[in-house]
This record gives sequence, C-alpha cells and structure tokens, in this order.
Amino acid sequence: MKSVYKITLLVCFAVLVSSCHDKSKPNYQYMPNMYEPVSYETYGESNAFKNGKEGQLPVDGSIKRGQDVYAYPNTTAGYDLAKANLKSPLDSSAVDMDKAKELFDIYCAICHGTAGDGKGKLVTQGKYLGVPSYKDRPTITAGSIFHVQTYGLNAMGSYANQLSAHERWILAEYVLKLKSEL
Repeated sequence: MKSVYKITLLVCFAVLVSSCHDKSKPNYQYMPNMYEPVSYETYGESNAFKNGKEGQLPVDGSIKRGQDVYAYPNTTAGYDLAKANLKSPLDSSAVDMDKAKELFDIYCAICHGTAGDGKGKLVTQGKYLGVPSYKDRPTITAGSIFHVQTYGLNAMGSYANQLSAHERWILAEYVLKLKSEL
C-alpha cells in the first residue's frame, strides 16, 4: 500500500510541475528591457534632460525651419519703417497676377471688395464699417501692405498664418495694381 501512495504522490508532483510550465513563454529573460520597455509619461519628469523636468529649449536666435525673419516690429514705428524702407523682393515678371487675384478674392475681397473700393460683402451688409478704398490711401506702399498683412491693423487681423511671405508679396503687388486702376 505504501508503494501506491508513493506512486500517486510522485504522479501528482509530476503533474504539478509540468502544469506550471508554459512552453510559449520562457521562465527567464536574457535582456529584460527588450521585453518590458521603460515607458515615460508624455509630460512627466525625466532624468533624460539636464534640469530633470522639461525638454531642451532651442538656442537663442534660432528660427523654425521654413520661417523667414521679419525685422520690423508690430508697432506704429515699425509700420512707418516698413512703409518707407521695405521693398518687394519679387521681380515684376515673377508676379503671377492670376494667382494674386485668386488670393485676393479668397482673403481680401470679402471686406475690401473685388475692385479694392472698400465695398465688400461684409461692408455692404453692415457687418464692418470704415473699410477704406485704396484710392483714398495715397501713401500706401508694397512694404506697408506687406506689414499690415503680416501683423494686421485695426479690425483687420494678421494673415501671416494663412499666407506665406511670397503670397503676401504677390498680394501687395496686386493691391497696388488695383489702387492704380481706381
């Protein structure tokens, strides 16, 4: 009878040992970081940076890729300097007036009117008042138009996020063309 107990105990032990073994997962990890990566919280603290809290800041004076430096400040003095000194970098043959008209109709004609007379749809409906005609502004230059498109003026907002610098220069040339036709 003792041998039956021993055999039963031995079989139970063998079943117990073999049931705990999973052949799909090894019971050891050679390089544990490959199996269980260390994750970081998106905005959490980390010892990967010098100060331990935030990422590295860009070097002073650096600009984003694809951005241009615009040296005139968003002040009245900056507007006056842009009006007097800022010239279009585009050659007159490089200005595509069809593209300029298309951009003007999209961004400007709603207030300034398709002819630049200050009678756009929002003005005729009474939504905005006091949008000047280009013929009433004899002192505007390409530089002042570019400056106003970049920073905005009075009720007009900035178009620097919607239009590239090249497109703003094209629009400035088109506005001067409309001004000469009025």
